[in-house]
Amino acid sequence: MEARPSTAAGATAQAEPVSVPELLARGRTLCTPPLRAAIARLAPPMDAVAAYHFGWTDRAGNPTAGDGGKAVRPALALLSAEAAGADASAGVPGAVAVELVHNFSLLHDDLMDGDETRRHRATAWTVFGPAQAILVGDALATLGTEVLLDSALPSKGHSATAADAARAVRLLTTATRKLIDGQAQDLSFEHRDVVTVEECLAMEGNKTGALLAAASAVGAVLAGADDRTADALERYGHHLGLAFQAVDDLLGIWGATEVTGKPHWGDLRQRKKSLPVAAALAEGGTASRRLAELLADPHGRGEESEEVLAGRAALIEQAGGRAWTQEEARRQHTTALAALDEVSMADEVRERFVALAEFVVVRER
Repeated sequence: MEARPSTAAGATAQAEPVSVPELLARGRTLCTPPLRAAIARLAPPMDAVAAYHFGWTDRAGNPTAGDGGKAVRPALALLSAEAAGADASAGVPGAVAVELVHNFSLLHDDLMDGDETRRHRATAWTVFGPAQAILVGDALATLGTEVLLDSALPSKGHSATAADAARAVRLLTTATRKLIDGQAQDLSFEHRDVVTVEECLAMEGNKTGALLAAASAVGAVLAGADDRTADALERYGHHLGLAFQAVDDLLGIWGATEVTGKPHWGDLRQRKKSLPVAAALAEGGTASRRLAELLADPHGRGEESEEVLAGRAALIEQAGGRAWTQEEARRQHTTALAALDEVSMADEVRERFVALAEFVVVRER
């Protein structure tokens, strides 16, 4: 995807289009070697399980060219270092740390949700067992903190000060705690008949917004940015995270499995109270009331047929849940861009932030 030049403050109409694939590829190129080095610290067989989860190997340990994910978070961490006037490389430890925490959450979420596929292949817990998935997830979260602390060690080739490394650790650990809060809220919602839109947005702000907020600021923090700059970048990432999750919620119902790599109707089968569902339930019309009745009926929970799930998706759309969520993604996208106006940065860096935000709301996976 290429994004058109931004009209945000500081942008120039003559700027070259930003290539989002190149931004994502840069994140992978700079972050994969130190990410592999971090994983190599794990004791066997955790290192092998992690390598499989990241898409580097197959279940037998043979190297693969698997899908390692979109790499939006590493791209944001590198950009945030540049927003503070530093080289992108200053954000690498932050990018690696955020990616480790993100994948900790994926390993645990797959197990808790019972998901058997991710990125077009079997999830780690189905291949290596639940115990290994839990252990490796715990290890990745711990490694994230370790990598950030290492960023203040000249012997590791990094240049962050001890104070800035400590700021980055606090940023990441706070985001991790919020992420876990969000997952707990999400699980509890599955056992409630009705969840308000406000509750859903609060949950998603924790589960997704917190880590994207950390990714959008951690590079700047490691580069020594002041609190005002870091806070504005955090707000950008938080609202970008809400836009990201709104799109994810749409894909969780209407996304094509062959594109997303996730189970068809997965969110509906688990009766997740995602944004489209919460918005549909709040509408109050005929389709909304029928949807509420079906979700409250315990019969066949988790065993609904494709036809039944398709019918529920149709009710959500009829009640306006799909359209509302699409508009909410755009609202959050606009709010995210507004936060960038508070940061003085090079025009080309601003354009890249804008392009990544646009990518988030128009993606299909």
